[in-house]
Amino acid sequence: MVVYKTIDEANQAVVNKVIAGSPFLLDVVPAHTVIDEFNHGKLLLHAGPPITFDKMIDPVQGACIGAALFEGWADNEDDARQLLESGEVQLMPCHHVNAVGPMGGITSAHMPLLVVENQTDGNRAYCTMNEGIGAVLRFGANGPEVIERLKWMRDVLGPVLSLALQNREPLNVNVLVTKAIAMGDEFHQRNIAASLAFLKEMAPTIVGLDIEKDKKQAVIQFLADTDQFFLNVMMASAKSVMDGARQIQEGTIVTAMCRNGYEFGIRIAGMGDEWFTGPVNTPKGLYFSGFSEEDASPDMGDSAITETFGVGGFAMIAAPAVTRFVGTGGFDDALRISNDMTEITTTANPNFPIPTWDFQGISTGIDARKVVETGILPVINTGIANKRAGLGQIGAGTVTPPMECFEKAVLAYAKKLGFKGE
Repeated sequence: MVVYKTIDEANQAVVNKVIAGSPFLLDVVPAHTVIDEFNHGKLLLHAGPPITFDKMIDPVQGACIGAALFEGWADNEDDARQLLESGEVQLMPCHHVNAVGPMGGITSAHMPLLVVENQTDGNRAYCTMNEGIGAVLRFGANGPEVIERLKWMRDVLGPVLSLALQNREPLNVNVLVTKAIAMGDEFHQRNIAASLAFLKEMAPTIVGLDIEKDKKQAVIQFLADTDQFFLNVMMASAKSVMDGARQIQEGTIVTAMCRNGYEFGIRIAGMGDEWFTGPVNTPKGLYFSGFSEEDASPDMGDSAITETFGVGGFAMIAAPAVTRFVGTGGFDDALRISNDMTEITTTANPNFPIPTWDFQGISTGIDARKVVETGILPVINTGIANKRAGLGQIGAGTVTPPMECFEKAVLAYAKKLGFKGE
């Protein structure tokens, strides 16, 4: 076992593992085949730190109801809600089973999951696939069209992509990220280039599959239409790399950031699985016509794993086109945000140079000590959901964690090292 003489030395070791991470997309499989917890009764995974159903905000409860309908546990919304309120359905964070989920993050046994392996450390991570836009489960919608789309993803999209991935070499995610960051993606709010690069890689294999033509056409059309498809690949990839890095259980590097609509939670390397939480904030940004901040839901989702890895808001300078969409202004604002993020991170990751930043690599390794010392909070790009279930996305913006998450983590680690102060 390696003994690190200083916190800085331990932090550098964690960051080195992040930089050495090599995520590959291997397969798309039903969730219960890779997460054993699904095979022991009714279970739903959710985004963020642990939470009970009664504390979930309306969109997350709506997504839970949708998942119950999808799984056939109930025939209508009222019965599904009663089932969830009874406590018969276990609720567990995605992060507790090597997974991540967007927005509400609700994941059930028969939903297809992307399987990403970090070949550097041999660990795997999972994420549901992007549903597209409009009425979608991740924003709390649970109507018939939502359930039908989930069934199509289970019966067609997942199996076709699985078969395609089995008929080609594993997909090197780092290569796609390197390409797409040079084409204006930051991998949280903007994934257009990466999604098209993914389609470019997969389409020839899909076309050559010995399956019904209409299935091939439907899958290729869905991928072509879904600009944010790669976000979920990026989330699983970042999760796999950060989980590999947190095998070093020392230091103050942030290994996860996530939110469940009620609390924001972080983990740091030196404190293992322990969550440090605080009240979640509501994003600030731009709203679609007819909506305002009064309609906005508090922030939710595991997608901040992308910022933990060093993209998303941390790489805002890579995606000037996204700055107006999230309401941060223009190029100078993007530059300022990315420069600020260098103040709370350990180093630059040379694997992902940003042309608009004089080819500087993405900022990597959020140090909880630096967050507390500087007062600079991580900037997270995010979609904004309506506070009422089923009404979907109403805008986009940025959000920051509460400072108390980082203060609690630093204090806990100091006590672990023997510090006796308050």
